[in-house]
Amino acid sequence: MLKHLPPLAPFRPRLIQDIKGYNGEKLAKDMGAGATVGIVALPLAMAFAIASGLKPEAGLWTAIIAGFLISALGGTSVQIGGPAGAFIVIVYGIVERYGVANLLIATASAGVLLFLMGLFRLGSLVRYVPVSVVIGFTNGIAVLIGLSQVRDWLGLDIAKMPGDFFSQIGTLNQHLHSFNPYAFGLGTLCVIGLFIWPRLWAVDSQFRRQLDQIDTVSALKATSRLPAPVVALITLSLAAWALSLPVETIGSRFGGIPQGVPAFELPAFSWETVRLLVTPTLTIALLGAIESLLCARVADQLSNTPKHDPNQELMAQGIANLVVPFFGGMPATGTIARTVTNIRSGAVSPVAGIVHAATLAAVVLIAAPLAQHIPLAVLAGVLLFVAWNMGEWREFGRLKHFSNHYRLMMVSTFLVTIIFDLTVAVELGLVMACFLFVRRQSDIFRADVLARHPNQLTYRLYGSLFFGAVAKIDPIVVAIESGPSGVNLMLDASQLISLDTTGLDALEQLHKTVERRGGHMGMVGLNPQPKSLIERSGFHRRLHTCQ
Repeated sequence: MLKHLPPLAPFRPRLIQDIKGYNGEKLAKDMGAGATVGIVALPLAMAFAIASGLKPEAGLWTAIIAGFLISALGGTSVQIGGPAGAFIVIVYGIVERYGVANLLIATASAGVLLFLMGLFRLGSLVRYVPVSVVIGFTNGIAVLIGLSQVRDWLGLDIAKMPGDFFSQIGTLNQHLHSFNPYAFGLGTLCVIGLFIWPRLWAVDSQFRRQLDQIDTVSALKATSRLPAPVVALITLSLAAWALSLPVETIGSRFGGIPQGVPAFELPAFSWETVRLLVTPTLTIALLGAIESLLCARVADQLSNTPKHDPNQELMAQGIANLVVPFFGGMPATGTIARTVTNIRSGAVSPVAGIVHAATLAAVVLIAAPLAQHIPLAVLAGVLLFVAWNMGEWREFGRLKHFSNHYRLMMVSTFLVTIIFDLTVAVELGLVMACFLFVRRQSDIFRADVLARHPNQLTYRLYGSLFFGAVAKIDPIVVAIESGPSGVNLMLDASQLISLDTTGLDALEQLHKTVERRGGHMGMVGLNPQPKSLIERSGFHRRLHTCQ
């Protein structure tokens, strides 16, 4: 029996393939791209961890360790792994409900599940998640990320934010009296700067062309190559420190970032705990798989590298999520923003991702003490910008061009993500997608009368006869029962593309009705799938004609 099972996916990291024919030119491109992405990842990793209810070093070392493992073992050439904005809402909810220790167990368990998904070749199944569901929960997560940053953006004196949507709004409303204009100013300047910086220094902008003609601004032109989040982090942190602004910083809330590699530590593990964490584990695994493979598809479209291997990518994601909890890390997946930055910076192989991890590690180990001066309002501004870019807001305006089914799935997933949580939203979205698919397929199936004779009726079947469409066989039954005895029935199945066991049972019941009325039933023009099922069930032996 085991010999009929599909073979397991081979463990073949893309790095092994890409390293063949590797040369100095490719190394130079990967070194430059990796260093750039490493600098970009610094503020994002800290911001994602803090927004998730964790210490900033959890995000930093997740970006370093998971970023290295995903690049070294993954199935794509240019994807960058690490903590992602999509996990903020999930991780915050798990930490609030189960605690940090149980988050680590859930993350490690999700890593095992992700690895098994890749090993058993389930990577392609993620593609069956409807795009309307993906857009719905992505936009919902973006709203929740933005809402979670309002506290630090406004500088409100709130010890701990609740996890659900309405409680967050109520808590923010109760503490508006503690509004800090300095924090609000820093956060707003950060958001404005992040919007303006890329446009200000666009290659084809008139301002840039004018600067190129001035020799005395070479340093300024060099500065233009720095990523916007890094520029905002440095300039606004310096401004807050120099002016002694009364705003909360990483140092005041967390006591700074440890300047050293985190110790390897096993979380307290028990099967009882694992059983309680089934839902968080499935949520992390599902979201990680969807995010990483969607990111890999984006990378395929933007780069000239070979198409990604979804199963190898899931196995690498699994290993990364299994390892990072032992160093106090958080869930990791493929990250679209950093992957796109990597591609646009010239990356050609997974070496760039490895350099990105090394660059980030060097910065953390050398400059960790400086992080204590970073205002939390600035990191809030970075995340507000991330949330804005993460949401596909134009899709709401395009809803009028799509069917009611599409609108219902997208809007429902969006609202449920915000009001309840991502797990319920994805479950609801998939259930609705299945239900609406069944309904649409049942609408396609029909049985048309081709000929009526005193002793024979001929019908042609169209589409798929499955559990959702068997009711459309009832008119044929009524026609046989209400007609004279001895009428034969011939079914033209040349347009019947598929048949399931429920549809087969409906045909068998139809056959019994015809036989009971003294007639015979036959089927002609059978396509391979319906014919195979009919023959395997033995139903063909009872039919008068079957071909």
